[in-house]
Amino acid sequence: MDQVPVGLVFPGQGTQKQGMGEAWRDTPSWRLAEEISEVTGEDLPELLLRTPQEHLRRTDLAQLAVFTVSMMAHAEAVRGDSLGGPVVACAGHSLGEYAALVASGALTVTGAAALVAARGRAMREAALAHEGTMGAVVGVEPEEVTALADEIRGEGGEVWVANINAPGQAVISGSPASVAEFGGRAPGIGARMIAIEVGGAFHTPFMAPAAEALGRALRDTPFTSTAVPMVANVDAAPYRGDADWPELCVRQLTSPVLWEQSVRTLTRQLGCRRLVELGPGRTLAGLIRRIDRAVEVVSPDVAGALPARRVSER
Repeated sequence: MDQVPVGLVFPGQGTQKQGMGEAWRDTPSWRLAEEISEVTGEDLPELLLRTPQEHLRRTDLAQLAVFTVSMMAHAEAVRGDSLGGPVVACAGHSLGEYAALVASGALTVTGAAALVAARGRAMREAALAHEGTMGAVVGVEPEEVTALADEIRGEGGEVWVANINAPGQAVISGSPASVAEFGGRAPGIGARMIAIEVGGAFHTPFMAPAAEALGRALRDTPFTSTAVPMVANVDAAPYRGDADWPELCVRQLTSPVLWEQSVRTLTRQLGCRRLVELGPGRTLAGLIRRIDRAVEVVSPDVAGALPARRVSER
């Protein structure tokens, strides 16, 4: 591979699947599963190898599983010197932001794992206390999705834009009744809504109790200066050095994930010519293709493998 400026991107919850750790169990990075188990009190080898898909959907377990695989993928890519160029920036989608903070040098793996465990538990508890759901909206631009959500809230509903993922794709979040109402009205703006099987209304005011609990955990977590810029979900801005990541992480729980803008920050402002997706699946690669077809994206399917294929060639 040619040496080009590389940005590392890490996926979020929803990319988990049964047996997701199998490709990594015979690599040196598998030790991370044991280290994360010790810090969090969860059996990560069990989660990654044998836990049924239905159980793996549980918010706290899903987040730990995805984070662990992302960290193993990152460790193997670094160990094998297979990124194809210098890493110049990092970003992660929602939960993926914690893996990106490790890759950028702001957190240790174990420090981030403890935060992921606290975050997952807090989000699950908030969701159990205040029922919510989410839906993917496709076919229209984010401004139209926002306008319809605002309209429904103006009528007393509870629905917000949770993710702006790519051109023509956003995610809404809120009460089941209001999300269903949005789905019923979506054809009126030329959109359709696809229900997402999640356990809560993430990235909305419903997560305020979780943000408070996470804030307490963040106060006890040491952060260091990032070695490369980190692009934050909440504003798609690149943060260098000593940013207030505890404040940004708390805001993230109740704010929309600005992923489309984050990718543009990576490719345009920070000059990334290759984005490497480290973690389970290829969800981010698909989104990035819709955002910027000129950038190369690689998503390793097997431990240590980084096929140099452009997203547009898949």
